[in-house]
Amino acid sequence: MSDFQKSLVSASKFRVMWVRRVGMVAAFVGLAVSATGCALLKSPPPPRDTFEISAPQSFGGLASSTRAQILVKQPTALKSIDSDRMVLRTGASEITYLAGAQWSDTVPRMVQAKLVEAFENTSAVGAVAKPGDGLVIDYQLVIDIRRFEITGVASPEAVIEMSVKLLTDRSGKVIETGIFRAAAPVAADGTAGAVSAFDAAFDKLSRGVVRWVLSRV
Repeated sequence: MSDFQKSLVSASKFRVMWVRRVGMVAAFVGLAVSATGCALLKSPPPPRDTFEISAPQSFGGLASSTRAQILVKQPTALKSIDSDRMVLRTGASEITYLAGAQWSDTVPRMVQAKLVEAFENTSAVGAVAKPGDGLVIDYQLVIDIRRFEITGVASPEAVIEMSVKLLTDRSGKVIETGIFRAAAPVAADGTAGAVSAFDAAFDKLSRGVVRWVLSRV
């Protein structure tokens, strides 16, 4: 075989290899495009229904009032609570989240806003505020949310538990610490029943916190 013929054979082999490689690349690109298309066509999860708890609107029989100005700091909480999801406890050490539902904000921010509203609704304090509102503060409330969940299978109920410290703002000295817990049964099926139970439990707990603070400032 002449050198020219050898060159033609080599060139032919090169063309075959090149065509095969191009074919493999094209197939790979096709698979990638197909996978991307499937991802783009996948339906997004349905939006969650949004809820929020309410603050007590009226307080009857308050024993005292004050001209003091009170700061409600944003509560702390475990990461499982510090979100906009509704916690459902399924066991002693196991939790999940209520499907298709969410709070209007994270639980600590929502609780902070509703406690401020509750104090304002008493008309029995000089002023109440959140950090950054620019008030000259006399007292601070430092809160840790321990539980904010639906628990129990046979008889489900909403349980809220918080530790509340009352501090003097100037010295930072803790005047007193209170542990507050409230529960309310889930009286109806579905998310609406759970939200109603949370609302009832928070109403009890926030009234207790307000009365406790007003009796000490």
